[in-house]
Amino acid sequence: MAFVSPQGYQPAYNPAIPYRSPIYGGLRPGMSVYIQGSVPQRVNRFCVNFSCGQYDGTDIAFHFNPRFDGKNNVVFNTFQSGSWGNEEKRKDGFPFNKGVHFELVFMVNPGGYQVNVNGSHFYEYRHRIPLQRVECIHVDGDVNINSVTVVGGGGGGGPMMAPSFGAGGAMPLPGYPNMNLPVMGGPVYNPPVPYFGNIPGGVTPKRTFVVRGFIPQGGQRFHINFKTQSGDIALHFNVRINENAVVRNSKLRGSWGSEERGMKFNPFVPGQYFDISIRTGNGRYKVFVNGQDFCQYAHRFQGMQMITQLEIGGDVVLSLVQI
Repeated sequence: MAFVSPQGYQPAYNPAIPYRSPIYGGLRPGMSVYIQGSVPQRVNRFCVNFSCGQYDGTDIAFHFNPRFDGKNNVVFNTFQSGSWGNEEKRKDGFPFNKGVHFELVFMVNPGGYQVNVNGSHFYEYRHRIPLQRVECIHVDGDVNINSVTVVGGGGGGGPMMAPSFGAGGAMPLPGYPNMNLPVMGGPVYNPPVPYFGNIPGGVTPKRTFVVRGFIPQGGQRFHINFKTQSGDIALHFNVRINENAVVRNSKLRGSWGSEERGMKFNPFVPGQYFDISIRTGNGRYKVFVNGQDFCQYAHRFQGMQMITQLEIGGDVVLSLVQI
């Protein structure tokens, strides 16, 4: 079964370009669109469009367009009633480089779109078309996309819907009829490391935790710990670049247990972004990395609701944490 984000959207991993995905119910303040990708060596320009329909020729509420034409600038605009509006440009601090990974976050605010690139604020673009008209995300041009995620969608009151990756309509996600995965709070962007977060009410079954970030060049290891107030570590997820290993373990009553190291692949590479989703079940944790089923870890600490702390530390730059 594919991983489903806590907000009800199924992230798209390594989609073909051009990529289009509907936003069911329209765009709303508080939502975000999170894109990880890289720029190829041979590049002219690419764009991210927030469109009012799924097809060419429809109005575009927000056109985000990095251009590698010797001037290296980013153009922002709106296409409405068959015509482009006045361009806005940012020429300084161009954040994209050929052959290098990037991370884009579009935060939807009541007054406009806030654009963050690689963890830093980049631009504010005020709305020219009402948010509720925006129905589609469109990515095109010279770009490679690792993942696209809509954060903050999927309200209650109906079946959870996944974006279709073609021109078709929505499909209910198998296994999730009329149910939202429990989420207590919104995402935290670019938190400092070490990160300490409280888990209100403790860990419960069918709850998903999301950690996204970047391993800097020269990074050796980082960890994610699910802890209790008494200091027990129910799950220690430890990426060790220097050992080409990802270690899982528990520390109970002051003692570490036996390590688990088995894995089908190692997705953690310095200089690249990662996307970790940890879902808690009745008998085990299920860990997904970059959309792929990575491992499972059976509970060794049985009092799940006593696990009230999430701790992240080591050689890592965090871009998003969702508890």
